[in-house]
Amino acid sequence: MQVDPLVIDVKGMHYTPLNRMIREAVASGVRDIVLNNVLGQRFIGNGLRGNVKITINGVPGGDLGMFMSGPECEIFGDAEHAPGNTMDNGYLFIHGSAGDAVAHSMRGGKVFVKGNIGYRGGIHMKEYDGKYPILAVGGTTHAFLGEYMAGGLILVLGIGQEPAVRDRGIGSGIHGGEIVIRGDINEKLLGVGAKKVEFTEEDLERLTPVIEEFCERFGIDPAPFLDTNYSRIIPASSRPFAGKYTWE
Repeated sequence: MQVDPLVIDVKGMHYTPLNRMIREAVASGVRDIVLNNVLGQRFIGNGLRGNVKITINGVPGGDLGMFMSGPECEIFGDAEHAPGNTMDNGYLFIHGSAGDAVAHSMRGGKVFVKGNIGYRGGIHMKEYDGKYPILAVGGTTHAFLGEYMAGGLILVLGIGQEPAVRDRGIGSGIHGGEIVIRGDINEKLLGVGAKKVEFTEEDLERLTPVIEEFCERFGIDPAPFLDTNYSRIIPASSRPFAGKYTWE
């Protein structure tokens, strides 16, 4: 029975043999893996299932946790583009910042990013087969947050910046789910098909466990964020672009 973690120094290693090594270790029953000196290796955790934790020290490459269903990856560093791409279940905890398309098409599990993310965060997120995906960001995001979103939750705390998002296209094409952003968001920043509604005490009660879990994970005091100073953005319609496909 494994007690100590499997530690792998991946310095200079190509991502293909690395990921083969990870899959073989998980198949053999390893439940705790530590990857040191990670620098750009792609597809870590790709398609993994089961109860395993992967600790990543460094900067993983694109599509971290893609199609993953169950494992936990904790990243002590930044992440490149599309972590959580089409993730089915599990956890990504990123202690730094991340690139574009974070949680692209995510359909279950949680992606927590302590810092900032790039463009099109949460694009195509969806609720799938009873699952409820959550993308939570401690910093800020760039344009087109939640584009074409079909389900789940995007939460942006904007630590050190208020309002938390200042780029345009928020919720462009959204037709499901919700985007909750710290501070009062100018409606001019909303994309087509998105609308801003009041963030109520009931919403706060509902989201308090998410805020507290995020803050606990990254050693942040949750108290300053447990109020109703948020903008809640939801779909204005379940078919925001229906008019684009109407012929007379």
